[in-house]
This record gives sequence, structure tokens and C-alpha cells, in this order.
Amino acid sequence: MRTDRTSQNSPTRRAVLGAGIAAAGAGLLAACSHAGSRDGGHPGAPAPAGSAPNGREAGGAHPNPAEPLRRRTLKATPSPVELGAGRTFRSWTYEGLLPGREVRVTAGETVALTLANHLPEATTVHWHGITLRNDMDGVPGVTQRPVEPGETFDYRFTATHPGTYWFHPHMGVQVDRGLYAPLIVDDPKEPLEYDHEWIVVLDDWIDGVDGSTPDDVLHQLRKGKPPVGHGDRPEGPVGVGGGALADAASGGAGDGKGPGRAPSPSPYRRKGPKRLMAGATSKLLGGHAGHIAYPYYLINGRTADDPAQFTAKPGDRIRLRIINAGGESAFRVALGGHRMTITHSDGFPVRPYKTDALVIGMAERYDALITAQSGVFPLVALAEGKGGRAMAVLRTGAGAVPKPSAHPAELDREVLVSARRLGPDESVAMPRRRYDRLLRVKLTGGMKEYDWGIDHEPYNPDTLHKVERGERVRLVVINATHMWHPVHLHGHTFSLAGVDSNGARKDTSIVLPHNKLVADFDADNPGLWMLHCHNIYHSESGMMTTLAYHG
Repeated sequence: MRTDRTSQNSPTRRAVLGAGIAAAGAGLLAACSHAGSRDGGHPGAPAPAGSAPNGREAGGAHPNPAEPLRRRTLKATPSPVELGAGRTFRSWTYEGLLPGREVRVTAGETVALTLANHLPEATTVHWHGITLRNDMDGVPGVTQRPVEPGETFDYRFTATHPGTYWFHPHMGVQVDRGLYAPLIVDDPKEPLEYDHEWIVVLDDWIDGVDGSTPDDVLHQLRKGKPPVGHGDRPEGPVGVGGGALADAASGGAGDGKGPGRAPSPSPYRRKGPKRLMAGATSKLLGGHAGHIAYPYYLINGRTADDPAQFTAKPGDRIRLRIINAGGESAFRVALGGHRMTITHSDGFPVRPYKTDALVIGMAERYDALITAQSGVFPLVALAEGKGGRAMAVLRTGAGAVPKPSAHPAELDREVLVSARRLGPDESVAMPRRRYDRLLRVKLTGGMKEYDWGIDHEPYNPDTLHKVERGERVRLVVINATHMWHPVHLHGHTFSLAGVDSNGARKDTSIVLPHNKLVADFDADNPGLWMLHCHNIYHSESGMMTTLAYHG
């Protein structure tokens, strides 16, 4: 059992969906398009009229009041960030920290967090990887209205499953600023034995550097075309402005009153320097690695020339919790002088797997155990295919800090690229059963037009993929593009088709070019749930869609 834990940090509109919106949501679900086939291709029956997507008014029943409660206020605010070596830039953060201070609970406890928005734009919080009720999922225009500047919003949910998670906005490209933090759910019966815990948060950084912002970068990538994702308001179904649900709830969009009023969109105009790159390729990622030239790569908010350091004793057993909070970069991670044993992927335990290095896509998480050797060792995260790197340091004795160019031999030895090579721990393996519904989607688009989409269409909030509660759904995501994509499903974990037909549990998975993801999940958490690429610039350009079912 662990003996201590070490953090990675250095020093309203409270009613989400009213009864009218809930009723409108039922009509939207009933009229959904692109329904998945059920064996022979027969669509499921429409949802009953008058019921909310989750079978009740969202914002209704709260977790059991007898459950332990962890209360906290989270302030999103503009603030300076110091990345190391005296480099300070203006960005947006949670409470001035980079990464934000972790939220830590024990499985079974209830999180009660009030988001206070001190930003100049609307925002939300998405609790990435956690299975929670739909109206707490933090997706503007889908599960809640955006939290406008000066407003607050109360998130409340029970953390039912232990693991390594994180949280971030789901508004435009805000996640590529400094708005992210770990969410750690401890296991009250933790089976792993270790002496220390090291939370490792990876990031690619561009905000504030020579005037750059993520919005500027998106403008450059899209050649001036407006975004079509969650930063492009007005949108529906429950957002401010258009969309079938919002129209029905407000008595018609554009009337200038109530929730139908559309605020001015953010100015997506280019102000900073050109940040696009060509020729970033990776064999591990199947070709193109990315298209943004980030000036810095970070581990726990620090650059490689002024790295964060973790101190232990030789022989200590250390649990690494590795989170990729980047916007567009995969990282290849290795600890010099050590092999690691992978124990968890996306919060769920796997059969122990030894490797020298691993590739982690945006929003993925891996837990690993290492036994600390004697000395000073670089923990290096290569920006895969881009030529940059981040570094932190494990120190168990005296010695100089490794150079920023340190390249451990482990990076070029055995590398875990896909969790398909992992098997689930028996405690979390999905029960075997035949799937009830086959849901196929195709990732489409390309860099030339930057027209990323699903099934050759950009995101449309009125396009829903319908399943039914209680079904085992087989999800097939076909990557018909020349680039890799980390695909994320909200509100559920899925079982990969991996080492056997009942593979590792995940919520985010890398899909290589011209390959496919085959995964099973149980439709046991009703609502409106996003399925999207977690390259934030791809999703905001249209590579996302919505899964829908009633309670």
C-alpha cells in the first residue's frame, strides 16, 4: 500500500435544463438521424415523447446525501504562467496554477465543485473519463448552457470508479490554454503496493508566446473559416441560440430574450505569428504526426531546461500517473535507466505489462510502476514526430540535472503504442455477451481544406446516433484519413478488441490512419454523449458527433 502521495503542482446559471428543455430534448432524440443498425439494420424505436434524455429532468436527482462530500470552488481566471527559466506568459488557468491543483477523492465520494468563471469568455468543465450523470458532463449546447463571464455553475457527481482522470473545458479550443488539472479517484482497497506517487502531466504550449493564442492557430489552420464545434455559438441542442432543442425551449431562437439569446462569438482572427508546420511524421503514428509548431513542451508546467524534479530513495516503488493534456501532440515517454510496468489505462487496471517506453495520445492516461534506481534520471516525453521534447527529473541521490537534450536509450527500445496489446484485469473485464447493435462511423477530412468531420459531414448538434438502454453496442470507428486521431467517448468506457475479444477498458484510443477502432460498450448511462477526436483542432473543425439514448 502506498505510504505517501506527491502532487504535481508547484507553488448563476445553476439550473442546467428546465422542464421545457427536457421535453424538447425528447423530441430531438426521437427525431435523431444516422441511427446505428441493430443486427439486421433495423433502427431502434424512438424515445417516448415527454421524457428527458436521461429519463428525468436533468439537474434533478442528486447523489445519495449520505455519501461523503468533497466541496470545492474552482476559479477560472486569466493569469501569468511561468514555464521555467524565467519565461512568463499570460494565459487562462484554474486559480493561477499550471497544471491546476488536483481534485482528489476516494471512490464512492461525491464531488461538489462550483466553477466560478472569471474569464472574458464563456466556459465549462468536462470531467474526462468519469462515468457521471449527463447534465454534469460539461458540454455546452449539449448537456448544459455555457457558463458566462461572471457566472457560476455547480457540478456534483459521485466518483464511482477509482483511477487517473482529468478535467478541462469543452468550449472551443480553451483546453490548449492552461485550463486543465488531474482528477484522482483513490481505491479504498488499493491492491497496488508502492511508496510514492508521481503525477506527470504532459502538455504542448503555445498560448501567449509572441502573441499567439489557440484561437489564432485555429484561424490559421482553417484559413479563416469559422470553427464549427463547441466554440462556434449559437448552437444547440441546449446552448445559447440555434438548434432544435434550444428553439423549442426558448420559443424560437433570435427573439433576444432568455436562453435563446446569442452572445457575440469570440473573434477568431489571426493576431499572432504563423504556427503551422509541415513534415512532422512518425512511423509509430502511421504518418503525419501533427500540424502545429509548438514552441514549448511541458511536464507539470515546466520546460526541459528548468525541469520539475521528484525526489525519492533508491529502491522506492513509485506509481506514475501519466496524463496527456496536450492539444495536438502525442508523446513518447520513457524514464532513463528504468523499465516500467503498465498497471492501468484510462483509469482501469490491466494485466501488468512491462515496457521501456509508451506512446500516449491526447487525453489518454497510463499508470505505471517503477522501482527507483540510484542516481539522477531524466523522464523524457518526446513530442512524437515533431522534434520537441519535455523533461522532468527523478532524483534519488546527488548528481547534475540531465541536459535538456537527454535521450534515454529506453525511448528507442520496446515501445507500447496501442492499448490493444494490453488485457484487462479480471476485476474490470466486461462480461462476455453478443452485441445488440452495431454502430459504424467514419473519420473523414484532411489537412488541405482542414475539413475534419464524421461521415464526410462537420459536426451538427441535430445529428444523433441512437442506441437503446441496456444494449451492448459494438462501436466501429473507421479512420479514412491520412492522419491519426485519438477518439474519445463521453460517459462510458469501452472494451478494445485487443489481446482477446474482451480487451483493455478505455475511454480514449489512438486510431491510426486507414485503420479502425473496434470497441464494445454497454449503454447503461442514458443521455446525450459526445464521440469525438481529442485533437482539439480537429474536433473544433467538425470531427465530433453525438450518441443519444433515454433512461
